[in-house]
Amino acid sequence: MTQVTVLMGARRRRDWSDEERLEILREAFSPGACVTHVARRHDVSRGLIYLWRRTALRHVQEAFVPAVIEDDLGSVAGMSVAVEPEAAIVLELTDGRRMRISATAPPALAVAALKAMR
Repeated sequence: MTQVTVLMGARRRRDWSDEERLEILREAFSPGACVTHVARRHDVSRGLIYLWRRTALRHVQEAFVPAVIEDDLGSVAGMSVAVEPEAAIVLELTDGRRMRISATAPPALAVAALKAMR
C-alpha cells in the first residue's frame, strides 16, 4: 500500500519541531537501528536525517568550551609535583580521552564540567 502526503497552501515543505527531530535522530542512531527504516517510518529522506545529525553535532561542538584550571597546590620549592587526587567520577569518551572529577572538586565546578560534556 502506498501512502501519499499532500501539502496544501503556500508552504511546500513540512516543518518538524526540534523535539520531533531529536526523537527521529535518537531512533535512527540508536544501537541496531537502520536509518533507512526510520526514515521510511517517519516519511523523511535519509539525507535529511544525516543533515540534522551534522547540524546537531556542529552545535554541540560550538557549545564546548575547554576549561583550564590552575592551582599552586602541587608546587614544592619551585618544582612542580603532579599530585592527582582520587577521582570520584571518571568519564571515558569515545575518542579515548578521559575526564576526571575529584571528590574534593567544588560542586559548581563539577556541574559546569558535566554541563559542558552534554
